[in-house]
Amino acid sequence: MSTSPAAPSTEPAAPAAYPVGSSPQPAVVVDVWADVVCPWCYLAKRRLRLAIDAWDRPHEVLLRHRAFELDPAAPVSRRGHGLTVAAYLGEKYGGGEEAGRAMSSRVAEIAAQDGLRMDLDAAVHANSFDAHRLVALAREMGGPALEDAALERMFSAHFAEGLAIDDHDVLLRCAAEAGLDERRVAAVLADDTYAEHVHADESEAREIGVTGVPFAVANNRLSVGGAQSVEVYLALLRQAARPA
Repeated sequence: MSTSPAAPSTEPAAPAAYPVGSSPQPAVVVDVWADVVCPWCYLAKRRLRLAIDAWDRPHEVLLRHRAFELDPAAPVSRRGHGLTVAAYLGEKYGGGEEAGRAMSSRVAEIAAQDGLRMDLDAAVHANSFDAHRLVALAREMGGPALEDAALERMFSAHFAEGLAIDDHDVLLRCAAEAGLDERRVAAVLADDTYAEHVHADESEAREIGVTGVPFAVANNRLSVGGAQSVEVYLALLRQAARPA
């Protein structure tokens, strides 16, 4: 989990790994490095969408998910037999499961104020690599809209439903519910397709100095880290839309 600076900052960023899309070019392209098991990333996704909708040019914004694993070495939990998030936090930061629950409850309270339901007592600490691969598949199959739907479904499955999002049966069901073709999803899960997309995103994150998520880069020149307010994200969009 990352801390949040007060306002957008100018920071160099490498070109995005994904093509911008069809002509005409959007006025603002926002690349957001995030992990589907990061509650602040879920919160940032909601607030950034609200900021886009509040801007007077929402259709000129292209939002793109960039993969980032907070714990690449996390064991695959498979069907929820791993640690709960609360137990994991208690192990990582000390204080045991009770301390982990206290940390989780604070995040859940903030999320609830933004209309997001998080049941972190039930959430399972999971490896997010395959979920990121399926979000990449969604972008290829249906562009930003399907990518967003897949990402939202992964967040909801993990935070609201206590599902093990590294279990392939769970991933297959969630991806299908988001609108992906089940046969394509099954084929991707059967091999390492889109692994290079995840690795490329993470490599670029290291190159531009990203150490925590969420981290948003607008038009490859303005960046802001942490789960910012809607107002800060709106300021980011407006600033990015101005000529450099």
